[in-house]
Amino acid sequence: MTLACLGTGKMGTALLQGITARQLCPASSIFVSDAIPAAVAAAAASVPGIHAAASNLEAARAAGVVLLCVKPAGIVPLIETLQALPESRLLISIAAGVTLAAMEKAAGHHRVIRVMPNTPALIGMGAAAYACGSAATAEDAATVERILGAVGTVTRVAEPLLDAVTGVSGSGPAYVYTFIEALADGGVAEGLPKDQALRLAAQTVAGAAALVLQTGQHPAVLRDQVTSPGGTTIAALATLEAKGFRSACIEAVRTAARRARELG
Repeated sequence: MTLACLGTGKMGTALLQGITARQLCPASSIFVSDAIPAAVAAAAASVPGIHAAASNLEAARAAGVVLLCVKPAGIVPLIETLQALPESRLLISIAAGVTLAAMEKAAGHHRVIRVMPNTPALIGMGAAAYACGSAATAEDAATVERILGAVGTVTRVAEPLLDAVTGVSGSGPAYVYTFIEALADGGVAEGLPKDQALRLAAQTVAGAAALVLQTGQHPAVLRDQVTSPGGTTIAALATLEAKGFRSACIEAVRTAARRARELG
């Protein structure tokens, strides 16, 4: 596989690190470009051996698979420039909200797959989903699964569900960071030093999530195992319910999904 990455921000670089670490593609077969030279330099430092191209078109010309890691507003104009390439490429977009139909209209003879990764891909613990365009092949889908699987878990969904994926896992890390911060602040309010409270809160979230994944049990079942009659946990849960914690989380996901649709 030869690969181009157009846009070398955190997500693009994380994908390249995973791809090379899993030996899906040698660094010598990867070509990158970015409007910001410092971003290309940073990517080259993180993934030694990749080639810095002078332009997006130059990078894409050298590759069969092209990662599009730019902001949503820039995706369609970027794809339109790639029509100058005579041979069909697989274009993989990480832009939230930009539909396959919009990208395929701009892509001409290229194949398109739309993906939604998240930032824990930076440490190989990402959660991603993808949807295939009309011209994408089974081999293209397998390629995307290998790429996203190199930095976490991946699942295929119908395209209309990608906006929901954005709300759950794409934006989800921000909700979790907010919860960790609030959990730690509660500890500080009760007298814990900030660093200890933050460490305890972060590890608690990580451990609880790992338990859900490893046991396969429903979160409600695991919650009940911690909740004794008349104890501290049920008192705390009653406060969360009274303050609208659950409904706030649900509405946050739905708001993010609506915004993703607006971006498209």
